[in-house]
Amino acid sequence: MGCALGGAHHETLDAALAALLPFAGPAQAGVIGRRERLDAPTAALLNGMSAHVLDFDDTHLRTLLHPSVPVASSLLALAEYRAQSGATLSGADFLHAFIVGVDVECRIANAIYPTHIEQWYITGTAGVFGAAAAVGRVLGLDAAGIVRAFGIAGTQAAGLREMAGTMCKSFVHGRAAQNGMLSAFMAQSGFTSSERVIEAPRGFARVLVGDCDLGVILEGLGERWELALNTYKPHACGVVAHPVIDGCLEARNKHGVAPAEIAAVTLRVHPLALKLTGIRAPRGGLESKWSLYHSAAVAFCDGVAGEEQYTDSRVFNPQVEAVRERVVAEADAGLRDDEAHVAVTLTDGRRIDIHIGHALGSVANPMSDGDLERKFIGLAGDTLPAGRVEQLIEQCWKIGTLTDVAQLARLAVP
Repeated sequence: MGCALGGAHHETLDAALAALLPFAGPAQAGVIGRRERLDAPTAALLNGMSAHVLDFDDTHLRTLLHPSVPVASSLLALAEYRAQSGATLSGADFLHAFIVGVDVECRIANAIYPTHIEQWYITGTAGVFGAAAAVGRVLGLDAAGIVRAFGIAGTQAAGLREMAGTMCKSFVHGRAAQNGMLSAFMAQSGFTSSERVIEAPRGFARVLVGDCDLGVILEGLGERWELALNTYKPHACGVVAHPVIDGCLEARNKHGVAPAEIAAVTLRVHPLALKLTGIRAPRGGLESKWSLYHSAAVAFCDGVAGEEQYTDSRVFNPQVEAVRERVVAEADAGLRDDEAHVAVTLTDGRRIDIHIGHALGSVANPMSDGDLERKFIGLAGDTLPAGRVEQLIEQCWKIGTLTDVAQLARLAVP
């Protein structure tokens, strides 16, 4: 909810709404942080886009999937749609469906990671199954109906990694919510699909991945819940860059390193960090979220890596550019993906070495409830008045007791 409020007025949302509003259906659900109301599937799309556009949303670190975007966006739109007819979605039922949806998408992601993410955005491809499962749960689909919903979802699984740094990246994530929701409704109406969409020779896994271990999908099913492995971001960029940011912030804050004193910064990171965030000279704000070098530079220059640090103005700021040019990075396959070494050489010859064992926000080093609330306030403060922000935080914490989840969406209207 906080991430969607923070992204609600991003230019990506403005452009998408300008294109889609003339074709939108009846006013069934709202866009978080805005006054527009549209048909429920389009609302799910836009809320998924706004929740991801800042790259500040939660991450299943084992697969780099963003679990909440497809599942929560579709369920919230469904809750608003149902509330119009008095068939409210309770907080308890919302949470049940949410946990099930997250488990489904993350288990499928476990089977296809890491090969799959070389070319595909895993939230777009696996996330559509999570949204279908969650909405199908609320609709009360039987086993055959869920199978049909998965088939419909699987044939819509998409999201090319070429879209990094463009508006299409958040579009991929929002489409997972919208398409999963539509899949469940179509299955409810008897729309047919393959009953072997995941495992068939020409199905999802074989076509989009090739060799993969489908057996892990069922390991510990009903006993181990993937939501327990979810992580939350203190920084508004690709999660694999977070240990680097933590190290640079420690150098700045604990050792008093000023940007003008930096002669060189050497990063040692997991190979995936370089593969996913190795953009040396980003061409704009969205692309800078995928640059280890920019993330290190703004950490030193600004002492923070929030949404304001990943804008065009910071990318082309002379001080940030100067520090960015002094950063080099090398891959170390012996490191975990939430681990990094940061070495800073100062102009006077001194060297500072910092090791981050687990990035802040990871399972081993989690953000506190207070950290999450402060992040929420920072994201929502420009959209909602302070009193409303506090009220929404309170209601989010007690979501399991709500009689109608749609009241969260109503509180999120400016």
